[in-house]
Amino acid sequence: MFRRREPVPFAFVAEADRFRSNVAPPPRRRASAGEMAGRCLLGLTIVAGLVGSLVLGLPALSTSHSPAQTQQASHDR
Repeated sequence: MFRRREPVPFAFVAEADRFRSNVAPPPRRRASAGEMAGRCLLGLTIVAGLVGSLVLGLPALSTSHSPAQTQQASHDR
């Protein structure tokens, strides 16, 4: 049930996985208003590009043809 640890020649290596530091990391720096605006603009640009490609690409993917288009193609020959 419990695993026995192998003897290690250096005690600090054996205790390294149990060590917890009492030093807290420094707090994260808050983003400035300019950085937040830049992130929002980047996100909006990406979303607008995806929506635009979908809007422009859907007519090309549609398989339905109107009768006027097929008649026009047969008269051009």
